[in-house]
Amino acid sequence: EARLVESGGGSVRAGGSLRLFCTASGFTARDFDMGWYRQVPGSVCSVISVITPDGTKYFERGRFTISRYNDNNTVVLQLNGLRVEDTGVYYCAADTDLYSWCGQSKYAYWGQGIQVTVSE
Repeated sequence: EARLVESGGGSVRAGGSLRLFCTASGFTARDFDMGWYRQVPGSVCSVISVITPDGTKYFERGRFTISRYNDNNTVVLQLNGLRVEDTGVYYCAADTDLYSWCGQSKYAYWGQGIQVTVSE
């Protein structure tokens, strides 16, 4: 069964850091764009960052860094300088092309999501 599994979320104080992991199984992840999206309660889902098979990055913002490790089918999102407004469910996605819009129905592979909570 092809799937994406996220790990590494949790609770942190504002200004802290977290590292999110997404491991793919059941398909050749190295051939796909991989990325992260965030759903904030009561708000729209938004793209965080996307990385192509050759390592080109899109949508990346200064506090967050995406990396991929094709040998173990993993993409990592480093979250630094976290703010309360970064709280939400973070989803990993993979497809031949990832775009700014998000949602399970839009991409071939979509993880179950992982909670990140940032408190004052």
